[in-house]
Amino acid sequence: MNTEAIGSWAGLVWNALSATDTVGLKQLKKITKLKDKEVFAAIGWIAREGIIVILPNEEDEKDILFQ
Repeated sequence: MNTEAIGSWAGLVWNALSATDTVGLKQLKKITKLKDKEVFAAIGWIAREGIIVILPNEEDEKDILFQ
């Protein structure tokens, strides 16, 4: 895992987030076809830029919502 790969994954995640209002972790993994660690690395990248909102999913406590 290197910064180039994480940046690429962040682009995939950002495109998926831009296409929807709110998306859950499970749905985000399905859309991007990324593995858990890849999605979380990408979310971390985007979070450092301060352009993502992370929320608990009240309907499914095992899921996280992203805006």
